[in-house]
Amino acid sequence: MVELEELVAKQAAELAERDEQIARLTKSLADRDAEIETLSKRQTGLEQQVASLVATQEKAGRNSRNSNLPPSSDAPSERAKRAKKPKSSRKRGGQPNHRGSHRELLPADRVDDIVDSFPSHCEECALALPQTPDPDATRFQVSELPAFEPHTTEYREHSVACPCCRHVTTARRDPRAPASPFGSRLMSVVALLTGVYNLSRRKAARLLGDIVGVKMSLGAMSAVEARVSEAVAKPVQEAVDRAIKADVKHTDGTTWYQAGVALSLWVIATACATVYKVLANGKKATLSALLFGNTQRGVLVGDRATALTFWAMERRQICWAHLLRKFASFSERAGAAGRYGRELLDFTGIIFDYWHRYRDGTIGREALRTYMRPVREQIEELLERAVKSGTPHLAGSCADVLEHRAALWRFVDERDVEPTNNHAERELRAFVLWRKRSYGSQSERGNRFAERLMTVAHTARKQNKNVLEFLTECCVAKVDGNEPPSLFKAAAA
Repeated sequence: MVELEELVAKQAAELAERDEQIARLTKSLADRDAEIETLSKRQTGLEQQVASLVATQEKAGRNSRNSNLPPSSDAPSERAKRAKKPKSSRKRGGQPNHRGSHRELLPADRVDDIVDSFPSHCEECALALPQTPDPDATRFQVSELPAFEPHTTEYREHSVACPCCRHVTTARRDPRAPASPFGSRLMSVVALLTGVYNLSRRKAARLLGDIVGVKMSLGAMSAVEARVSEAVAKPVQEAVDRAIKADVKHTDGTTWYQAGVALSLWVIATACATVYKVLANGKKATLSALLFGNTQRGVLVGDRATALTFWAMERRQICWAHLLRKFASFSERAGAAGRYGRELLDFTGIIFDYWHRYRDGTIGREALRTYMRPVREQIEELLERAVKSGTPHLAGSCADVLEHRAALWRFVDERDVEPTNNHAERELRAFVLWRKRSYGSQSERGNRFAERLMTVAHTARKQNKNVLEFLTECCVAKVDGNEPPSLFKAAAA
């Protein structure tokens, strides 16, 4: 009996010791789990810090080559790199067999004065020579500006007393007298200086005083701008209608300011017209209604902005120049993102090489389609692999590109569609420079003046029309109560 009790006590002691061991192990495991959780949280925090540092480093390294930033925003070091080019062994100036550029002589009907020179004596025998006109005479023309003097017309309203009743009657204003104290051409010059060449009103007033001899206050210049803006309203609307109905149109947007408030400035650029519009914002509902009139005709070339998603993807063309800069930013990263970026850059280079050969006439449309077919398959497959890799800051961008898959290759299938949106960006550049100099406008009327004058200027140049002459014709028509001229009728020979 004693032995049994001792055995039970021994087993109880062993169980107690085992319980203690289990308790120690349980505590050790709990401590380890807590340590693992702490380390996991620390790792998550470090990963977030690394991602933030990578994003900061990438943002600091952005320039016009790997992002949508304009070249003017590049740091001096980046501009120096861009300026460095392999030094050519050729001398400066025209090269051998260069055709050169020469000033063309004006036709005879545009020459105001002719000065004839005849030889007086024969170089061989010294005999006096008659002044016989030579049909193939050597011609040399000198162009000069006449001294500008404004032509001022004074309208006098006389008051005459009746010889019978002595009542004084004042004549009414001559119906031929315009409402403005400035003529149509002078108003057009003012609008041209401030609305097309973007001079400040103060500088434009000084220029008019120095060259033309006309003094004009800043308030008078503002009133003139309003008159010219109203005079070109119908031709501008005609340009808007033409741009919206075009088979291929390019569009792009930027920021515009009205009295310091940020607005949105958009452009529609086609082969025959360029239209600008200042909008309250760049949302797709605003663009669809106010910029495109709720129509979706033709192919729209632009970037991957979400504001353009209202346009059917099958009728869009995504700008490959934007994608090229995006892929360039990928290629500058380390690891998998850099490898994918370099591969995407190589394929994009092939795309542009084929396009340039087609544009230069080296290959035809069918050859372009044939050459692009395998490139299209390979680049889409590469984008899909990049998405599956889950690489941070890469997979999401590539997935977004693939969402625009139907809009990547429209330039291959349809004529007159280009793979880039350079047309719209070049047209928008003039407005961007205006914004940088003047910080936008101060009123809604200023917005209308800016967009209308720039629309007229850029469209008239595409139509080979003289901008000043067209503005003058519009102002004359407004004064006379007639319909303004069309921007799209053939210019006079």
